[in-house]
Amino acid sequence: MPKKIAAKKAAVPAKKGMTDAHKAALAVGRDEGRAVRRYLEALEAHRPRPGRKRTIDTVQRQLTETLRQLEKSTALDRVHLLQRRLDLEQELGRMQQQSDVNLDELEKSFIEALPGYSERKHISYAAWREVGVPARVLRAAGISRSAS
Repeated sequence: MPKKIAAKKAAVPAKKGMTDAHKAALAVGRDEGRAVRRYLEALEAHRPRPGRKRTIDTVQRQLTETLRQLEKSTALDRVHLLQRRLDLEQELGRMQQQSDVNLDELEKSFIEALPGYSERKHISYAAWREVGVPARVLRAAGISRSAS
């Protein structure tokens, strides 16, 4: 019987963990991404909408009126009024949550995070403007049209 030749196994280097520098870079990326996402979500939530502006007071008034009408409604009207109540309560909750957002604080964090984030993700001035970021904010962050 022929002898089997034992193949030499290539030495497999031990897996190395991430360096502290790599972990720090990932943390910076997460923080910048979080600041950018929060600011853009706040911009979207506070974007002017066409039509009469709805306030917490007007929604609360409509909710009170709906509850009053529920007391003396017919069976079919009750279904519609109950749905209206649910819609108004949901809208009121969203409005109260949005009023708690400090846009100035989010903007400050956004301005700090934007240069690194924008460079790393290759996002141009034009793209930021198109999504609704004001020119003054981009200017404050050091993002210029010429860098597009």
